[in-house]
Amino acid sequence: MITINDLNRIKEETLEKIELRRSKQSTMSFEKKDMKSHMTHVLVCGGTGCHSSQGDEIRRLLEEKVEEKGLDNIEVTLTGCFGLCETGPNIVIYPEGIFYSQVKLEDIDEIVEEHFVKGNIIKRLLYEGAVKEETILPVNEVNFYKKQTRVALRNCGLINPEDIDEYIALDGYQALAKVLTEMSQQEVIDFVKAANVRGRGGAGFPAGVKWETAFKYPADKKYVICNADEGDPGAFMDRSILEGDPHSVLEAMAICGYAIGSDQGYIYVRAEYPIAVERLEIAIEQAKEKGLLGKNILGTDFSFDIELRLGAGAFVCGEGTALIESIEGKRGMPRTKIHRTAHKGLWGKPTIINNVETFANIPVIFQKGVEWFKSVGTEDSPGTKVFALGGKINNTGLIEIPMGVTLRDIIYDIGGGIPNGKEFKAVQTGGPSGGCIPKEHIDAPVDFKSLAELGSIMGSGGMVVMDEDNCMVDIARFFLDFTVEESCGKCVPCREGTKRMLEILEKITNGEGTPEDLDRLESLAETITNGSLCGLGQTAANPVISTMKYFREEYEAHVYDKKCPAGSCQALLEFFITEDCIGCTKCARNCPVSCISGKVKERHAINTDECIKCGNCMEVCPVGAVIKR
Repeated sequence: MITINDLNRIKEETLEKIELRRSKQSTMSFEKKDMKSHMTHVLVCGGTGCHSSQGDEIRRLLEEKVEEKGLDNIEVTLTGCFGLCETGPNIVIYPEGIFYSQVKLEDIDEIVEEHFVKGNIIKRLLYEGAVKEETILPVNEVNFYKKQTRVALRNCGLINPEDIDEYIALDGYQALAKVLTEMSQQEVIDFVKAANVRGRGGAGFPAGVKWETAFKYPADKKYVICNADEGDPGAFMDRSILEGDPHSVLEAMAICGYAIGSDQGYIYVRAEYPIAVERLEIAIEQAKEKGLLGKNILGTDFSFDIELRLGAGAFVCGEGTALIESIEGKRGMPRTKIHRTAHKGLWGKPTIINNVETFANIPVIFQKGVEWFKSVGTEDSPGTKVFALGGKINNTGLIEIPMGVTLRDIIYDIGGGIPNGKEFKAVQTGGPSGGCIPKEHIDAPVDFKSLAELGSIMGSGGMVVMDEDNCMVDIARFFLDFTVEESCGKCVPCREGTKRMLEILEKITNGEGTPEDLDRLESLAETITNGSLCGLGQTAANPVISTMKYFREEYEAHVYDKKCPAGSCQALLEFFITEDCIGCTKCARNCPVSCISGKVKERHAINTDECIKCGNCMEVCPVGAVIKR
């Protein structure tokens, strides 16, 4: 059984290696480097995105080549997500912090021979944002990372998630040791309350208040659940934490278990996350072997165990009571809120449910203190928030920013702006339950209060950027279509109301909408919001409400003019050949229904009655003479 002294010994033994990856990095030139003069760590991104692009094979091949060359000073490690998913597979070489992106298997021989053996940095593989004139920026100075503050993601991309010693080296399980040996249950709860840790799962409810409710409610058995049923389209925040730093969640759950008097925890994770599941299984086994989970942890009277429960991918199971029903072996449907889950949750016992990101914040707060945590973010929303940044944005990936940072900072500084010089139009936060925020509010701070005032929510952290080519009516239709598919059907307002709203939106995007449909949408939105049983239905209308509020002119253009201003809704499009036509006949030859006529070297014309609006003509035209209107 491991003791606190053993914990400190492991930390000291492993810290030197980890410190190499955190050492101070500075800009450097392309001059030849003496690679044999120091230990070198090659960290290969092992997140799902890079894994799908042969990240694992790249790591294995690197190891083989390094061994073949007898390069004993080079250590290759598979780690968690680096965040900059747009450029994967990614490799970072420490201590210099050299950032190679879009690495392929065929690049490995060159990396080993040129970089590792000869000390020549390969310019063509450097991440574009890491090269400034004739100098190379280390990874921590790249604009994408420089603007971020990593708390929940502090170890992701830095440690081997399958090696508990590396987690311990960076103060892992020190918070649990402090809690078990120095603090009472109430003191732990007061500490979390003082830090004002708000739930990162969407609603922002104070975690300390929730923990205290379960602590004070008498019961012979209590439970701790980590909600890892991340289902928002384009969201991968929780998955990346579990893949890159699983022990942070295990440690936090044990702290919560001690605080409320629980000896059993469950992580409810969707089965579609196989890498996260595998690394969680490894982490749990390692923690048990070292006595950091199980009986009499760290030689104390406290015992706590954790089990995994795999979800089948139902979005509604992200709702707490539906998740509980699923763990109990029932169909995942929300319960009527007669009791708080902190009073009667799993098997009728007091239960705490927090999401992955909320738990990932807990250990570091106990390590660095309340004031440190509250110095980041805003007074109402302290700390940071992790977002999955996607859509029409140059730097797609995972980011963590202090609460209060503006949307402009996120989209243009971290995200790198809109591709192809397009104009920013709106950003969707909170996934299907959130709202669309227009460009006139681009300088709004990102925190719980500000987003709510704009008609959106923080949600679990999805952030989808849209440009001038996005139709906001169609965006609302897209998210509502997702909600209809994911509704469990238990309550009428959600089951029937969302279907009726979707039908109306489909009418409008097909050019069949009427003025009365706009009134029906608003009426249905109010009914569904007020009458639904759980958060899925209560927030299902948010995309419609926010787009009608900020982009009503687009709805009216669809209904009254039968036009889609963004040129996105196919049924309302009309293709037209301008005077720029050179008569090359490519459009006519590629038209699947032969509705384009014209002679060679003369302007062509489209028969709009026969046109099926496939857009082939626009794609093949060499001079851009075909437009849609």
